[in-house]
Amino acid sequence: MVPCPRLEEQNRIVAYLKTLDDKIELNQDMNKTLEAMAQALFKSWFVDFDPVIDNALEAGNSIPDELFDRAEQRKTIKKNENNRAIRSLFPDELEFNKEMGWIPKGWSITPVYEVADFINGSSFKSQYFSDEKEALPIVKIAEIKNGISEQTKFTTQKMAEKYAINDGDILFSWSGNPDTSIDTFIWTGGKGWLNQHIFNVVLHKDSDKTFVYYLLKYLKPIFTEIARDKQTTGLGHVTVKDMKRIYTIKPPVEVLEAFGLYSDSIFEKWYQNLFSSKELAKLRDTLLPKLISGEIRIPEAEPLVEDV
Repeated sequence: MVPCPRLEEQNRIVAYLKTLDDKIELNQDMNKTLEAMAQALFKSWFVDFDPVIDNALEAGNSIPDELFDRAEQRKTIKKNENNRAIRSLFPDELEFNKEMGWIPKGWSITPVYEVADFINGSSFKSQYFSDEKEALPIVKIAEIKNGISEQTKFTTQKMAEKYAINDGDILFSWSGNPDTSIDTFIWTGGKGWLNQHIFNVVLHKDSDKTFVYYLLKYLKPIFTEIARDKQTTGLGHVTVKDMKRIYTIKPPVEVLEAFGLYSDSIFEKWYQNLFSSKELAKLRDTLLPKLISGEIRIPEAEPLVEDV
């Protein structure tokens, strides 16, 4: 029989655990803001091409009819002289591309599948499922979204290193419910083995992590629609063939480096908050039964929160 704490102690436990929930909620709110900031910058530079339009307006160059409304909006925005160095990295003209429409002059395009190496996960044999200490978690969409849980399967099966994932890896779930599973994530659950139906997005040497991540996030509605069109029994998927026929711009290296200077600090703070929230949730779930049983008291638990 589990002992029941006195009412006064119960109230203290509830108040203490609420502080953990409040920290998690604060991190989530901060991350929504940070994500919006980074995505707005990505869209401005690589979708709307605002620096190119600003340069074209200043140089007196013509603006394509399709971008006229955007150009009119840019005219009303007071230019920050500190951004002139950034604008100098962009051309002052646009050119038409049959795959993508109007893009910055001199820039190239590439299939989305070519922006990184997309390594699909593996299948795992149940005979190797294990509770042994050295077993690693098999990471499916449930683990990506909710973390390691009691439902997670672990394995001692020896796999090729390409199926291993670690904190900070970009994971693209390409199969499942189009509205809840098709998405791009950052893994924060430690070393594990990647299950099939999920790509580990491995960067090229000249890639920028934040560019690739926010590109895939920006394309989520397109991926979702593709999966929905193929949906059977509630499941849909995005194939390699699909990713080869979706094109994106390929910015010059110096533009990617400049984007990284702005976005990396945002991304790093976002990642820290994400990791902290998962650790706080894990700590909360671990402490709850121990606090109720009296195994530990709140004064003993408080330092544990400070370490997260």
